[in-house]
Amino acid sequence: MKKDIISKEILKEIIFSISKNLLHLKIKNIEFLDKELLRIEKREADIVALIDKSFILHLEIQNNNNKNMLTRMLRYFTDIYSTYKKPVKQYVIYIGKEKLKMDNSLDLENIHYKYNLIDLKNIDCEIFLKANDPNSLVLAILCDFKEKNPRDIIFYIVDRLKKTTTSFELKKYLLMLEELSQNRKLEQIVKEAEMLSNIRLEDLPSFEIGYEKGIQKGIQEGMQKGIKKGIQTLYEFGIDINTISKKFDISTDEIKKMLGQK
Repeated sequence: MKKDIISKEILKEIIFSISKNLLHLKIKNIEFLDKELLRIEKREADIVALIDKSFILHLEIQNNNNKNMLTRMLRYFTDIYSTYKKPVKQYVIYIGKEKLKMDNSLDLENIHYKYNLIDLKNIDCEIFLKANDPNSLVLAILCDFKEKNPRDIIFYIVDRLKKTTTSFELKKYLLMLEELSQNRKLEQIVKEAEMLSNIRLEDLPSFEIGYEKGIQKGIQEGMQKGIKKGIQTLYEFGIDINTISKKFDISTDEIKKMLGQK
Protein backbone atom coordinates (compact mmCIF):
# COMPACT_ATOMS: atom_id res chain seq x y z
CA MET A 1 0.00 0.00 0.00
CA LYS A 2 1.19 3.58 -0.58
CA LYS A 3 0.56 4.70 2.98
CA ASP A 4 0.70 3.12 6.41
CA ILE A 5 -2.70 2.08 7.71
CA ILE A 6 -1.46 2.75 11.23
CA SER A 7 0.60 5.91 11.38
CA LYS A 8 3.44 6.33 13.86
CA GLU A 9 1.30 8.82 15.81
CA ILE A 10 -1.57 6.35 16.12
CA LEU A 11 0.85 3.59 17.09
CA LYS A 12 2.11 5.61 20.04
CA GLU A 13 -1.48 6.21 21.13
CA ILE A 14 -2.38 2.53 21.17
CA ILE A 15 0.90 1.06 22.49
CA PHE A 16 -0.43 0.61 26.04
CA SER A 17 -3.57 -1.11 24.80
CA ILE A 18 -1.55 -3.46 22.57
CA SER A 19 0.90 -4.24 25.37
CA LYS A 20 -1.75 -4.96 27.97
CA ASN A 21 -4.44 -6.74 25.98
CA LEU A 22 -2.48 -8.43 23.21
CA LEU A 23 1.07 -8.94 24.44
CA HIS A 24 0.09 -9.40 28.10
CA LEU A 25 2.86 -7.11 29.29
CA LYS A 26 2.40 -5.19 32.52
CA ILE A 27 3.85 -1.75 31.88
CA LYS A 28 4.26 0.98 34.49
CA ASN A 29 6.74 3.19 32.71
CA ILE A 30 7.57 3.52 29.01
CA GLU A 31 10.33 5.59 27.45
CA PHE A 32 10.36 5.88 23.66
CA LEU A 33 13.88 5.59 22.28
CA ASP A 34 15.65 6.70 19.12
CA LYS A 35 14.16 4.55 16.33
CA GLU A 36 16.77 5.41 13.70
CA LEU A 37 19.16 2.48 13.57
CA LEU A 38 22.30 3.04 11.52
CA ARG A 39 24.59 0.45 10.02
CA ILE A 40 25.11 0.54 6.26
CA GLU A 41 21.71 1.96 5.41
CA LYS A 42 19.21 4.03 7.36
CA ARG A 43 16.32 2.08 8.90
CA GLU A 44 13.58 3.35 11.21
CA ALA A 45 11.65 0.95 13.44
CA ASP A 46 8.00 1.52 14.32
CA ILE A 47 8.35 1.41 18.11
CA VAL A 48 11.50 0.98 20.20
CA ALA A 49 10.85 1.65 23.88
CA LEU A 50 12.48 1.05 27.26
CA ILE A 51 9.92 -0.68 29.47
CA ASP A 52 10.16 -0.15 33.24
CA LYS A 53 13.93 0.32 32.74
CA SER A 54 14.26 -3.49 32.45
CA PHE A 55 13.89 -4.47 28.77
CA ILE A 56 13.50 -3.05 25.27
CA LEU A 57 10.19 -3.49 23.46
CA HIS A 58 10.51 -3.49 19.67
CA LEU A 59 7.13 -3.45 17.92
CA GLU A 60 6.42 -3.46 14.20
CA ILE A 61 3.00 -3.14 12.56
CA GLN A 62 3.07 -4.93 9.22
CA ASN A 63 0.45 -4.37 6.53
CA ASN A 64 1.75 -6.86 3.95
CA ASN A 65 3.79 -10.05 3.66
CA ASN A 66 7.41 -8.97 3.55
CA LYS A 67 9.65 -11.80 2.35
CA ASN A 68 12.60 -10.13 4.06
CA MET A 69 10.89 -9.64 7.42
CA LEU A 70 12.89 -12.35 9.21
CA THR A 71 16.30 -10.93 8.31
CA ARG A 72 15.04 -7.41 8.87
CA MET A 73 13.94 -8.26 12.42
CA LEU A 74 17.23 -10.05 13.10
CA ARG A 75 19.18 -6.98 12.06
CA TYR A 76 16.95 -4.79 14.22
CA PHE A 77 17.65 -7.14 17.13
CA THR A 78 21.42 -6.94 16.79
CA ASP A 79 21.35 -3.16 16.39
CA ILE A 80 19.02 -2.61 19.36
CA TYR A 81 20.89 -4.98 21.65
CA SER A 82 24.31 -3.62 20.75
CA THR A 83 23.06 -0.07 21.39
CA TYR A 84 21.20 -0.54 24.69
CA LYS A 85 22.68 -3.77 26.15
CA LYS A 86 19.30 -4.89 27.54
CA PRO A 87 16.98 -7.84 26.82
CA VAL A 88 14.91 -7.24 23.69
CA LYS A 89 11.33 -8.42 23.15
CA GLN A 90 10.31 -8.23 19.50
CA TYR A 91 6.80 -8.39 18.07
CA VAL A 92 5.42 -8.07 14.56
CA ILE A 93 1.68 -7.51 14.46
CA TYR A 94 0.28 -8.37 11.06
CA ILE A 95 -2.85 -6.48 10.02
CA GLY A 96 -2.84 -7.23 6.28
CA LYS A 97 -5.72 -8.51 4.16
CA GLU A 98 -3.86 -11.47 2.66
CA LYS A 99 -3.09 -14.73 4.45
CA LEU A 100 -0.04 -14.46 6.68
CA LYS A 101 3.00 -16.01 4.95
CA MET A 102 6.00 -14.56 6.77
CA ASP A 103 8.60 -16.65 8.60
CA ASN A 104 9.52 -15.72 12.16
CA SER A 105 12.33 -18.12 13.08
CA LEU A 106 15.82 -18.94 11.88
CA ASP A 107 17.55 -22.18 12.84
CA LEU A 108 21.10 -22.55 11.54
CA GLU A 109 24.09 -24.41 12.91
CA ASN A 110 25.26 -21.55 15.12
CA ILE A 111 22.29 -19.18 15.06
CA HIS A 112 18.87 -19.77 16.63
CA TYR A 113 16.61 -16.73 16.41
CA LYS A 114 12.86 -16.10 16.70
CA TYR A 115 10.59 -13.09 17.00
CA ASN A 116 6.92 -13.03 18.03
CA LEU A 117 4.51 -12.88 15.08
CA ILE A 118 0.81 -12.11 15.70
CA ASP A 119 -1.93 -12.11 13.07
CA LEU A 120 -4.55 -9.66 14.33
CA LYS A 121 -7.24 -11.27 12.17
CA ASN A 122 -7.02 -14.31 14.47
CA ILE A 123 -7.50 -12.35 17.69
CA ASP A 124 -11.01 -12.28 19.14
CA CYS A 125 -12.34 -8.71 18.99
CA GLU A 126 -13.94 -9.23 22.41
CA ILE A 127 -10.48 -8.85 23.99
CA PHE A 128 -10.39 -5.20 22.94
CA LEU A 129 -14.12 -4.53 23.24
CA LYS A 130 -14.14 -5.64 26.89
CA ALA A 131 -11.18 -3.38 27.67
CA ASN A 132 -13.58 -0.55 26.82
CA ASP A 133 -10.98 2.22 26.51
CA PRO A 134 -10.92 4.28 23.27
CA ASN A 135 -7.61 2.90 22.00
CA SER A 136 -8.75 -0.69 22.51
CA LEU A 137 -12.11 0.00 20.89
CA VAL A 138 -10.57 1.25 17.65
CA LEU A 139 -8.20 -1.75 17.52
CA ALA A 140 -11.14 -4.13 17.70
CA ILE A 141 -12.08 -3.32 14.11
CA LEU A 142 -8.96 -5.17 12.91
CA CYS A 143 -9.71 -8.35 14.86
CA ASP A 144 -11.82 -11.46 14.38
CA PHE A 145 -15.56 -10.73 14.74
CA LYS A 146 -16.26 -14.48 15.01
CA GLU A 147 -19.94 -14.99 14.13
CA LYS A 148 -20.93 -11.46 15.04
CA ASN A 149 -22.40 -9.07 12.49
CA PRO A 150 -19.74 -6.49 11.49
CA ARG A 151 -22.38 -3.78 11.44
CA ASP A 152 -23.35 -4.51 15.05
CA ILE A 153 -19.73 -4.44 16.18
CA ILE A 154 -18.94 -1.16 14.43
CA PHE A 155 -22.09 0.55 15.67
CA TYR A 156 -21.16 -0.55 19.19
CA ILE A 157 -17.61 0.82 18.80
CA VAL A 158 -18.84 4.20 17.55
CA ASP A 159 -21.45 4.41 20.32
CA ARG A 160 -18.88 3.60 23.03
CA LEU A 161 -16.41 6.14 21.60
CA LYS A 162 -19.13 8.76 21.72
CA LYS A 163 -19.89 7.97 25.37
CA THR A 164 -16.32 7.61 26.65
CA THR A 165 -14.53 10.55 25.02
CA THR A 166 -14.75 14.33 25.00
CA SER A 167 -15.75 16.14 21.82
CA PHE A 168 -12.09 16.87 21.03
CA GLU A 169 -11.03 13.26 21.68
CA LEU A 170 -13.95 11.86 19.70
CA LYS A 171 -12.78 13.46 16.47
CA LYS A 172 -9.31 11.95 16.92
CA TYR A 173 -10.60 8.45 17.62
CA LEU A 174 -13.11 8.54 14.77
CA LEU A 175 -10.26 9.45 12.44
CA MET A 176 -8.26 6.50 13.79
CA LEU A 177 -11.26 4.23 13.30
CA GLU A 178 -11.78 5.42 9.73
CA GLU A 179 -8.13 4.81 8.87
CA LEU A 180 -8.07 1.32 10.37
CA SER A 181 -11.39 0.34 8.79
CA GLN A 182 -9.86 0.67 5.31
CA ASN A 183 -7.81 -2.44 5.90
CA ARG A 184 -10.94 -4.55 6.44
CA LYS A 185 -13.04 -2.78 3.79
CA LEU A 186 -15.44 -1.58 6.49
CA GLU A 187 -15.16 2.17 5.92
CA GLN A 188 -18.71 2.53 4.56
CA ILE A 189 -20.21 0.88 7.65
CA VAL A 190 -18.10 3.16 9.85
CA LYS A 191 -19.41 6.24 8.06
CA GLU A 192 -22.97 4.93 8.34
CA ALA A 193 -22.50 4.36 12.08
CA GLU A 194 -21.11 7.88 12.49
CA MET A 195 -24.00 9.49 10.65
CA LEU A 196 -26.67 7.50 12.53
CA SER A 197 -25.18 7.98 16.00
CA ASN A 198 -26.24 11.64 16.26
CA ILE A 199 -22.61 12.79 16.28
CA ARG A 200 -22.21 16.46 15.45
CA LEU A 201 -21.36 16.93 11.80
CA GLU A 202 -18.37 19.08 12.74
CA ASP A 203 -16.92 16.15 14.74
CA LEU A 204 -16.79 13.86 11.72
CA PRO A 205 -13.30 13.55 10.20
CA SER A 206 -14.74 13.39 6.69
CA PHE A 207 -16.52 16.72 7.17
CA GLU A 208 -13.41 18.49 8.41
CA ILE A 209 -11.21 17.01 5.69
CA GLY A 210 -13.73 17.84 2.97
CA TYR A 211 -14.30 21.38 4.20
CA GLU A 212 -10.59 22.13 4.57
CA LYS A 213 -9.88 20.78 1.09
CA GLY A 214 -12.63 22.99 -0.28
CA ILE A 215 -11.16 26.06 1.41
CA GLN A 216 -7.66 25.28 0.13
CA LYS A 217 -8.87 24.78 -3.41
CA GLY A 218 -10.83 28.04 -3.16
CA ILE A 219 -7.67 29.95 -2.33
CA GLN A 220 -5.57 28.22 -4.97
CA GLU A 221 -7.95 28.26 -7.91
CA GLY A 222 -9.99 31.42 -7.48
CA MET A 223 -13.09 31.92 -5.37
CA GLN A 224 -15.81 30.89 -7.82
CA LYS A 225 -14.00 27.90 -9.22
CA GLY A 226 -12.78 27.03 -5.74
CA ILE A 227 -16.29 27.02 -4.26
CA LYS A 228 -17.38 24.58 -6.93
CA LYS A 229 -14.40 22.36 -6.16
CA GLY A 230 -15.16 22.63 -2.45
CA ILE A 231 -18.79 21.62 -3.00
CA GLN A 232 -17.72 18.65 -5.10
CA THR A 233 -15.20 17.58 -2.44
CA LEU A 234 -17.76 17.76 0.38
CA TYR A 235 -20.27 15.82 -1.68
CA GLU A 236 -17.69 13.14 -2.44
CA PHE A 237 -17.06 12.81 1.29
CA GLY A 238 -20.74 12.00 1.83
CA ILE A 239 -22.02 15.38 3.04
CA ASP A 240 -25.65 15.89 1.97
CA ILE A 241 -26.72 18.71 -0.37
CA ASN A 242 -28.86 20.53 2.23
CA THR A 243 -25.90 20.81 4.62
CA ILE A 244 -23.61 22.01 1.82
CA SER A 245 -26.25 24.59 0.86
CA LYS A 246 -26.25 26.07 4.37
CA LYS A 247 -22.45 26.02 4.60
CA PHE A 248 -21.91 27.94 1.36
CA ASP A 249 -25.21 29.89 1.43
CA ILE A 250 -26.07 28.64 -2.05
CA SER A 251 -29.43 27.22 -3.09
CA THR A 252 -29.78 23.46 -3.40
CA ASP A 253 -30.79 23.86 -7.05
CA GLU A 254 -27.56 25.74 -7.80
CA ILE A 255 -25.52 23.11 -5.97
CA LYS A 256 -27.17 20.31 -7.92
CA LYS A 257 -26.32 22.19 -11.11
CA MET A 258 -22.66 22.43 -10.04
CA LEU A 259 -22.69 18.70 -9.35
CA GLY A 260 -24.21 17.97 -12.75
CA GLN A 261 -27.50 16.79 -11.29
CA LYS A 262 -30.94 17.57 -12.61
